[in-house]
Amino acid sequence: MNIATLKNVFFIGIGGIGMSAIARYFHRLGKNVAGYDKTRTHLTDELEAEGIAIHFEDNLKLIPEVFFNKEETLVVITPAVPKEHSEWNYFIENNFEIKKRAEVLGIITANTFCFAVSGTHGKTTTSSMLAHILFQNKVDVTSFLGGVLENYNSNLVGEGKTVTVVEADEFDRSFLHLHPDIACVISNDADHLDIYGTNDEIKKSFQEFADKVQDKSNLFVASNVAIEGKKVGIDTEAEIVARNLRIENGMRVFDLQFADELVTHIHLQMPGEHNVLNASLAFSMARKYGLSAEGIKNALATFSGVRRRFSFKVRTADLVYIDDYAHHPTEINAVHDAMRELYPNKKVVAIFQPHLFSRTNDFIEDFATSLSKFDKTYLLDIYPARELPMEGVTSQVLLDRMTNQEKFLITKDQLMQYVSETDDQIIVTIGAGDIGEMVDDIKKVLEKRIQN
Repeated sequence: MNIATLKNVFFIGIGGIGMSAIARYFHRLGKNVAGYDKTRTHLTDELEAEGIAIHFEDNLKLIPEVFFNKEETLVVITPAVPKEHSEWNYFIENNFEIKKRAEVLGIITANTFCFAVSGTHGKTTTSSMLAHILFQNKVDVTSFLGGVLENYNSNLVGEGKTVTVVEADEFDRSFLHLHPDIACVISNDADHLDIYGTNDEIKKSFQEFADKVQDKSNLFVASNVAIEGKKVGIDTEAEIVARNLRIENGMRVFDLQFADELVTHIHLQMPGEHNVLNASLAFSMARKYGLSAEGIKNALATFSGVRRRFSFKVRTADLVYIDDYAHHPTEINAVHDAMRELYPNKKVVAIFQPHLFSRTNDFIEDFATSLSKFDKTYLLDIYPARELPMEGVTSQVLLDRMTNQEKFLITKDQLMQYVSETDDQIIVTIGAGDIGEMVDDIKKVLEKRIQN
């Protein structure tokens, strides 16, 4: 595939966070870009506002005529698209060039110096931190990210031609299409068991990804991950260690010890010990690339975070509302710990929408343990995404396993009623499904409460 001569790119599943970044990239290059998605979201609204045509019905008649030119059109698909999708089947039957999102990302980044950030948790925040660091230090970079950065209001940052930053996504073994020059592995916990089957298979896949980095001094690995590379950790035996963690004026502050250098007073706006690890990995990768410690520090201090990653939506003395994308027990634990760090003596209320029947089933006991840590928890129904329902797997089954005294199953309508009536002061919404589309409405209702 020759990107330079390509004229048209059509995306099936254009509203996905990874797909939309590539769509923005091709649109920025001046290609004709359009796509289909099942549901209108804030992200598809943003793409349309940028001039990208999107339709929401699986109907060939809605595809602009130019995209039926087989010689000049690339079709990009996401693994979440069902096999019976008629538009996809038309392009298959007529022998169009069709590639998975990960394949396209591999092609785009193949001739660049590629930073790849992998991990079952933390890769969006870490890759976003790294993207911000490189961009602020004038590196010729383009970053394809799995979240919308608050600093840029986009998941595509920079217009560089020689350096790229990508999230190395383990889903569907997508990260094996990449060609990393500097990489990191943040975590390799069990997840996506519907794809991998066993935890051992996930770990093998991460090892295969790590093996793509020939020079192990260019591979940075969290200290608790059993993969060879430069180990990075917090207050532990590792080659690069974050120490002296503290909070100053509402910011996370820490020092980072390298073999031949101590970097002190690194400031983060984001709470949580897990974000110290994320920042330490991003710092290490940027330092390895040759950026100055001072330049990296200055950039990190101005990093405002990623939309739906511990995002403060309302923050007053009497009311705090935070939203987070967490959809795995380990991630929920991180959210809980960050909440307790900031509000140690407050009642914390969680609203959680489980994501995928298979993930809920695989980790139901761990989910129950994580969600039971909150003072009060509301559960929405499971968001199915690409899946059909599984017998015996429901939010009620999860609720029954939770041990907190205040726990409730709630519909979306009931949730909005709760928000409008509650006097709870610390609220967090959690989940990777369409709960994200409710955040702005929840925020508006809570802000009205403040005004009244």
